[in-house]
Amino acid sequence: MKNKIWFVTGASKGLGLALVKKLIQEGYRVAATSRNVKELQQAVGAGREVFLPLAVDLKNESSVEKGIKETVAHFGSIDVVVNNAGYGLTGSLEELSDEEVRQNFDINVFGVLNVIRKALPYMRKQQSGHFFNIASIGGFTGSFPGFGSYTATKFAMHGFSESLAAEVKPFGITVSIVSPGYFRTEFLDASLGTPKNEIADYKLVREIQTFHQNDMNHNQSGNPEKAAEVMIAIAEQKQPALHVFLGKDAYQLAEVKIKAVQQDMATVKELATSTDYAQ
Repeated sequence: MKNKIWFVTGASKGLGLALVKKLIQEGYRVAATSRNVKELQQAVGAGREVFLPLAVDLKNESSVEKGIKETVAHFGSIDVVVNNAGYGLTGSLEELSDEEVRQNFDINVFGVLNVIRKALPYMRKQQSGHFFNIASIGGFTGSFPGFGSYTATKFAMHGFSESLAAEVKPFGITVSIVSPGYFRTEFLDASLGTPKNEIADYKLVREIQTFHQNDMNHNQSGNPEKAAEVMIAIAEQKQPALHVFLGKDAYQLAEVKIKAVQQDMATVKELATSTDYAQ
């Protein structure tokens, strides 16, 4: 039995489920959350000596706190937290209502912050811990028409995770922002929302939405089991990377973004750096 206790949100399918299964297979003890505990238990099929399924409402701080307390009471500590729960939302920014976007942020941003807030007291006390915040390559480059809300939630995760890493470093706690490309999970069917009020003019958005739901869905190149193996290996490193891009496609897209930013900076450098008070 390996010592680290893992806590994984959104574990009933996709990357979360692949990770939980791989962790238990490799001898770790795991607590995992889902909206449906029975479904989660059936999917994992492990006993309570190694697996604790939890029904947690990530939008509710009390529910999150209860789940983390139960984890510590059951296993004795909480060492690695994987903020994996989240969902995609398509639609142009004009089409999406305030309610739809806020719901997206409630889970993808504020739900993650709830978990971080409630796990940190235990990690600070033990002076160790590791957060994996599962973002997206769409949190590093936002050039996906029709995914503005989703990419905004993931850009937010990149930002607060970088701040978190600096804040918790004195306590021996580390952070990894995981930015996957396209992995073959149920994300594009079960977890992809669409706008209630579509606007006919946004033909490009509809084309990209249809491509993701039909052509791309279940044809993604990324293997979630291999992604799980990478995350477990990183968790065992003494100095885990802050930025973890998963998949060849994620690396390619990140490199395109970095080059584009460098080019834009060079184009306006002389003008844009002339803003200081005269010496």
